[in-house]
Amino acid sequence: MDLEEQGRIQQLAGGGQSDQMIVLLGTPNASSTLMIALTLTQGDPSYAGPLAGVPLGLPVYHILEDRVKDAIPADVYEREIGPMEFVLDKPGIETALAKTRGG
Repeated sequence: MDLEEQGRIQQLAGGGQSDQMIVLLGTPNASSTLMIALTLTQGDPSYAGPLAGVPLGLPVYHILEDRVKDAIPADVYEREIGPMEFVLDKPGIETALAKTRGG
């Protein structure tokens, strides 16, 4: 996530409706998932962007998580996301998200 994206997300969340927002990631690995999830929940851990020290507390999910998969029509998921389940590290991504959720 670049600094401009951080700024846009901060602006959206600061509009007073962050309680109606969720973040859906499609990140390719556990480390990028962890970095972005931490940035959007606790603030930018690299202290390089607009979200440095700014905990937005946004709920973060990944497209590979079962609860997300269950919310998408099966044919759409299989066509658009299904092939990625075989090449991405789903357990690593879920572990990264569990860390940001306090698990």
